[in-house]
Amino acid sequence: MDRFFFVAGSLLAFFAVALGAFASHGLKPRLAPDMLAIFETGVRYHMYHALALLAVAWATSHWPESKAHVAGWAFIFGIVVFSGSLYILSTTGIRWLGAITPIGGVGFLIGWLLLVWAVWR
Repeated sequence: MDRFFFVAGSLLAFFAVALGAFASHGLKPRLAPDMLAIFETGVRYHMYHALALLAVAWATSHWPESKAHVAGWAFIFGIVVFSGSLYILSTTGIRWLGAITPIGGVGFLIGWLLLVWAVWR
């Protein structure tokens, strides 16, 4: 499990950097400033939680009996739902996606609490 989350975190960090570069060079001339800011928020939280997956990998290798991997799945869920909805919203203008973005944010919050709980136990 630790290897899976290390690979997932590394790949997701790669994609966060790629999407950030794409926003800076490809989307900047095409998106309104407010939509670009929304996209960049998605990239920022995407990167934070890709790095959090590296912490999950470390925790699962250090405390193999813990349930830290559950936090990892919450972070992956959060990246897909939170950041993914912001990427789609900002590039397509589909506003109703803003209603599901907080669900991904809750996934991030749950992931952090689960990581604390897993390591504390």
